[in-house]
Amino acid sequence: MMHREHTRTVKIGGRVIGGGAPVLIQSMTNTRTEDVEATVAQIRRLEKAGCEIIRCTVPTMEAALALGEIKKQIGIPLVADIHFDYKMAIAAMENGADKIRINPGNIGSQERIKAVVDTAKERGIPIRVGVNSGSLEKELVEKYQGVTAEGIVESALDKVKIIEDLGYDNLVISIKSSDVLMCARAHELIADRTDHPLHVGITEAGTLYSGNIKSAVGLGMILSRGIGDTVRVSLTGDPVEEIRSAKLILRTLGLRKGGIEVVSCPTCGRTKIDLIRLANEVELMAEEYPLDIKVAVMGCVVNGPGEAKEADIGIAGGIGEGLLIKRGEVVKKLPEGELLEALRQELEHWGHE
Repeated sequence: MMHREHTRTVKIGGRVIGGGAPVLIQSMTNTRTEDVEATVAQIRRLEKAGCEIIRCTVPTMEAALALGEIKKQIGIPLVADIHFDYKMAIAAMENGADKIRINPGNIGSQERIKAVVDTAKERGIPIRVGVNSGSLEKELVEKYQGVTAEGIVESALDKVKIIEDLGYDNLVISIKSSDVLMCARAHELIADRTDHPLHVGITEAGTLYSGNIKSAVGLGMILSRGIGDTVRVSLTGDPVEEIRSAKLILRTLGLRKGGIEVVSCPTCGRTKIDLIRLANEVELMAEEYPLDIKVAVMGCVVNGPGEAKEADIGIAGGIGEGLLIKRGEVVKKLPEGELLEALRQELEHWGHE
């Protein structure tokens, strides 16, 4: 059964998740939220890259107040990330947050949790209940003899029950671990026990290299099983890279259409053009065009022409030159230095021939 087809729908600003809606891409700013100018600039870069929901940390009252000005200047839903201080959660909602992320376990007393929930209820603001394996309660670690998928799930559902018992069920659940297999197992378990939408990610995945591999494997396992309504690829680096990776993961799984798919050969001793540089430049250029096509960048005369002909448009390298191939036909032969611009011109006029 596809879990995401049967989750509750939750409205976050102008977007909807759950109930079979498209899986949305999230990221988180790494600027000081109090610095409105820097935060807005980063969010706009993320929006341009394809980010659909953005989260900002709210560690101070100044940050909570800054959300109001930030929200005026961006076009995607804004989520406030809250830790420990319930007053920050309330202030964030009062200043325009479209959703808040909390762990009720570190907010404090029942009275404080109720104050947060009452504000959310009054304003119709969804609450994301987040639990990470690294902060699993001592009792659950002892119960399951270590940090386990079962313990993570029990912790998350306990937190959900706290809020539901206060009469509010406009919730999204997030359970994360840096252990890929544990994270995948936890999502399988919780999908059988709740119909709240799930935000999925491999937390603290790592650098651009290791983080992408862990995220692709983990998110691939989870999403391919029909689990997950929003997604974040957590990387140590520029958050724009998270968006690029998330889009590719979703497209690879058939959960996202559109965007140019770039394929390129791994290079070998037959390659006589600077294919690595060219392929990277084509991939960056392709992000500028909202086309649902395949572009091939191939390096030699053995497989290049055939592979390029299978794509909508492609380049097949020769000795310091290459063929431009379009819809299976050779268009022209060009010097290596002219191939990128020739491809750009074809993309500029694609569909208008």
